Parts: sequence; C-alpha cells; structure tokens
Amino acid sequence: MDDLDLDLGLIPAPVSVREVPPPGRYVLDEETLVEARPGTEGVARWLRATVGAATGLPLAPGDDDDNRIVLAVDPALGRRLGPEGYRVVVDGYAVRVDGGSGAGVFWGAQTLRQLLGPEAFRRAPVTTRREWTLPRAVIEDTPRFAWRGVLLDVARHFLPKDGVLRYLDLLAAHKLNVLHLHLTDDQGWRVEIERYPELTRTGAWRARTKLGHRASPLWDERPHGGYYTKDDMREIVAYAAERHITVVPEIDLPGHSQAAIAAYPELGNTDVIDTTALSVWDTWGVSPNVLAPTDNTLAFYENVLTEVLDVFPSPFVHIGGDECPKDQWKASPAARARMAAEGLADEDELQSWFIRHFDRWLAERGRRLVGWDEILEGGLASGATVSSWRGYAGGIAAARAGHDVVMCPEQQVYLDHRQAPGADEPVPIGYVRTLEDVYRFDPVPAELTEAEAARVLGAQANLWTEVMEDQRRLDYQAFPRLAAFAETVWSPLPAPAARDHAAFERRMAAHYARLDALGVDYRPPGGPHPWQRRPGVLGRPIEGAPPIV
Repeated sequence: MDDLDLDLGLIPAPVSVREVPPPGRYVLDEETLVEARPGTEGVARWLRATVGAATGLPLAPGDDDDNRIVLAVDPALGRRLGPEGYRVVVDGYAVRVDGGSGAGVFWGAQTLRQLLGPEAFRRAPVTTRREWTLPRAVIEDTPRFAWRGVLLDVARHFLPKDGVLRYLDLLAAHKLNVLHLHLTDDQGWRVEIERYPELTRTGAWRARTKLGHRASPLWDERPHGGYYTKDDMREIVAYAAERHITVVPEIDLPGHSQAAIAAYPELGNTDVIDTTALSVWDTWGVSPNVLAPTDNTLAFYENVLTEVLDVFPSPFVHIGGDECPKDQWKASPAARARMAAEGLADEDELQSWFIRHFDRWLAERGRRLVGWDEILEGGLASGATVSSWRGYAGGIAAARAGHDVVMCPEQQVYLDHRQAPGADEPVPIGYVRTLEDVYRFDPVPAELTEAEAARVLGAQANLWTEVMEDQRRLDYQAFPRLAAFAETVWSPLPAPAARDHAAFERRMAAHYARLDALGVDYRPPGGPHPWQRRPGVLGRPIEGAPPIV
C-alpha cells in the first residue's frame, strides 16, 4: 500500500495501488458502455442497479467503444491472486475490472464505486452533472481470509426482511462475504418450518421485552416478534448470492431453545418441569430450559434441518451448541437413562452426544457443522468447524486438533460491546472496544504454527441484539467499527501494534461520507448524537482492558 491509497480513501485498503502517468482523470458519461464478458453478467446488473442509479448514467451493454467498462474473469489472475482477487485498471483507455472469478470482479466493482466518490453510494442522483471521473491508477487486491463474516442476531430482536437485505448491501460494500443469521433462541424462533407451524405461530412472539441488561427494572410491555417465511429466506439467500455472500443459518441446540419448547412442550424435559407452562422468554441471559435428549427431539430437529437445508445452499450449517445448563438433565430420569444407554459418563458428554449426532447427520448430507467452541468438549468429526467466541483458546485448541476455525472472540469483536467509557454510550455492555481496538484485532494468534494458522478460515464480528431494538441501534453498534473489522480480514496488515491507525482514520474521513450517503446511523468520532443515547437504561459495563484468552 502506498501514499496514493491514502488519497483514494479506499476501505478495506488494497494490496497494491499504482498511479498511471500522466496524472489525470478518466471520464464516465452517458455514452459509457458496460461490456460484461462470460461469468460477469451479475456484476453488470449490480453496476447498473447501484452505480447507474446513483449517477444517472445508463451504463448500457456494449463492446464497440473505448468509452466502456470491461468486466472479465481472468483465470491467470485467479491463479496469481486467488478467486476473489481483482485488478482495476484506469489508464486512459477502457476501464478494466478483472477478477479471478465472478466474486473477484464483484469486489473490483465495489472498489470502482468507491473511486467515484460518496455520491455513488446514493440510490438516485443528487446532482445534474453528466460526467463522473475516476483517478488514473492500477489497483491489485486479494483478501487475506476466505471467511469474512458478520453474525446478525435476529432472534433477540427481529430485523424485518428489508433490513436484512440492507445489511447484505452494507456487507458487500465492505467486501465481507458471510452473513451468519442467528435464527433461533430462547427469545424467538425466526424461520418458517412448514412441518411445525407452532414454531412461528407461538415461538416467534414474546409478550414483552426486558429493556437493557437483565438486571434492569425496566420493561417494554409491547409484544415483540416476527419471522421470515421460506420465500423471504430464499429471497435473502438469492440477494446475498448476487453479492457473493454466503448466508449461514444457525438453529440453536440443545440450549437456547425455550422458544421451541414453548411451541412444542414435548421437546423439553417433561419429567422435571411442566413444559406446557413455558412461554417464549422475555428477558436475557441463559435459560435453564433445554432440549430433552430423546429420540423425539432428534427426529424433530432432523425434520427442521431438512427444511433448512432446502432453503440454504451454504456448505456450513451452525447448530449453536453453547451455554447449555445441565440442571434439568441432572434431575431427569430420562436423561440418566439416555446416558446409561449410550455409555456416557456425565451431562457434559450428553451435550457432546447431541452435537455428534447432528455432526454425522449433516455430514451425510454433504454439509459441514459449525458450532461455538463448547462443541470441542467430547470430540468432533474431522469436518466440523469451530466458532471461537470465549476468546482465542478454543480456536487454538481446534486448529491444533485439525479443525477449521472462525475466530470471533467476544473480548475483541463482539460489537454489542460499548465503544467508549462514560455515561453517554447507549446501554453500555462489556468492555470498551474502540474503533482503534477493532482495527488492531488479528484473527491468527501468534502461538499457532504455519500449518495450524492455515486452519483459521477467517473471522467474524458478532452483533448480538439484546440491547439493539431496531435498525438505528444496530447501525450505531456496527459502524464505524465494522469498517475497521473489514480491513483486518481483507487487507495484508502488519502486526497489530505496528498498524497505522492514523492513516486508517484519514481514510475513514472519506468513508464516513459514504456511510452518510448509505443512510447509516453510525457513531460519530466525537461521541453519540443526543438521539443515539439511552439515558437511564441499565447496561453491564466491564472495566479494564479485555483479556487475551
């Protein structure tokens, strides 16, 4: 990366930027054509729908003029830079966007959009000008990691479909390529399952909602809920695919399941509690109500996952596997009988039995199980992938055991955590994680060998929504930190302490204008706007520097 990159304000920073002499600008106008060579037709559609809409330029199809943008898949470039690598050439002739695959061309087109300025991020023209210019430069780029993800928790607070589609656009604008949808939890079930209609008829709605941390005395007495129909989800998946984003569904088990048990009480430990008295949980934390280890429960979730697989083509399916209290199993004769029948030593092994069952079931159908790092306890099949959330330790152990890893340590990249100390931060949760803190995150711990580090597929920033009740709150917690995270998983940055945060902040000055054009209600550098604060709503701040664990 060189000084020209700072002038261009590109985020994430590309591998290489070279100025093309003589200095000058390339003009796009109403006569500019778009030549979409095989494999790039979707990118051309995206260009017309976004850049065309913002600029008012037709960007009509054509290949017989120097005044054109050429989109092409270049296998040689792919061999050198990888399938997501790209090259943008603006040299006074036709603008070229080459990629190692259609995905690479798409990321190159995202860079092209940034070069046009923040007005190119609007949905319609705000100027009457008929010419738009690009700096003369050659940009070559490729991502550091294949998994550049964001978890969106739509179970705690439901985000309507249009909000999810908007977030896919925001991910794409930052070259992030995985959306992990947390679809089920104690507080709500968010995906239609035709075989079990009560999952959404009952499980998608709660009577009220705790305001702030679970110790808060405040309640929102309005019912809350919602869910995505199968067609909604197919639309989301298709919209994501057009943007080269994989949607990974999460169906949580055996814990975080009270909404499912409220809908179908037989799924719970009926020999311990009256599960018919349970409702969808209205507060936060870890519910004691977990799935019963019965054949009926296994069959139920196999049927659920069969419908999930039909909607989501992702090779990865997340099954949660975390925070499963064992008290009900300890008191349950049926659970003890299951442990005896399976030769399990204790309730921890019973949880592993649950996970291993669905690990095998998914593998038989050509899919790969992903789970939180608790799934390491008791052993995993070789194809299972671990989301390391309690720190780096689970990911280190998984990589050393030969498992693929997605790093998402809560102390570093849980974006529900507060962004600054002080009383102005809305509902302060967890450690202070500033923009600079996120910029200095690195997914690969130094203690891993080269072979072990190769097991780190990438990283994921998680947006848990207990205290994010709507899109504006989600924006505030995500941005601008998600821009910093995007650079950590895309760009070839030096070690965390050696990173040039001042240069990143200079590029962010240009990027804030893009976020403004996109309508993102981000946290300003100087602190929250008055309307972004939540005075009097209790949070749970944790003081001091977060540990590296």
